[in-house]
Amino acid sequence: MRMRTILSASGVAVVMAIGLGATTALAVTTWTVKPGGSYTAKSGTTTLTDTVTGAVLTCTSSAAAGTLKSGSGLTNPLGTVTSNTFTGCTGPAGLTFSVKTSASSTKPWKVNATSFSSGVTHGNISGIHAKLTGTNNTCTAVVDGTGATAFNGKVAISHSNSALTKLKVTKGINLHTYNVSSGCLGAINSGDTVTFKTTYTLNHGQTITSP
Repeated sequence: MRMRTILSASGVAVVMAIGLGATTALAVTTWTVKPGGSYTAKSGTTTLTDTVTGAVLTCTSSAAAGTLKSGSGLTNPLGTVTSNTFTGCTGPAGLTFSVKTSASSTKPWKVNATSFSSGVTHGNISGIHAKLTGTNNTCTAVVDGTGATAFNGKVAISHSNSALTKLKVTKGINLHTYNVSSGCLGAINSGDTVTFKTTYTLNHGQTITSP
């Protein structure tokens, strides 16, 4: 009888442990965004750096637009980027570059939050794909994540509630160059990792918090 009681107690403990584990696994972080809605954003200098060769593509400015969810109890994605343009871009050997991104209303990039502490939200923008074209097509390349046509490139971002209109792109997470043409002369190569940095100024401030 004593053995049966011990086994029963053990069984209850196991069931409770499994239940607690399931509860933990199902827990979802939620977010509050105010005011949310449509936005536009502009930045000054932006840089795309090949971390293997050290080559840098510098643009004098960038502009973006999209929408953010509004309210509380929100889950990812918290918003989208439906357009992203770059102007005044120059690269190695003084080549002028055009940058065409995939961000659109039909293929929006996603804005995701991953952590919140002391008024600062860290997250990422995912779904990135871009085509780089140098002067007279002398150097062309694709920037993406795990493949040339994966459309899953990702950059890290941060937003501080003490600077409501600022959204920083701090680094590339999985960005690589693909389909690099011979005209790039080794300044960038297919498979190289790249990182991206800039600070966007939003047309109106956003407050982001998480419980």
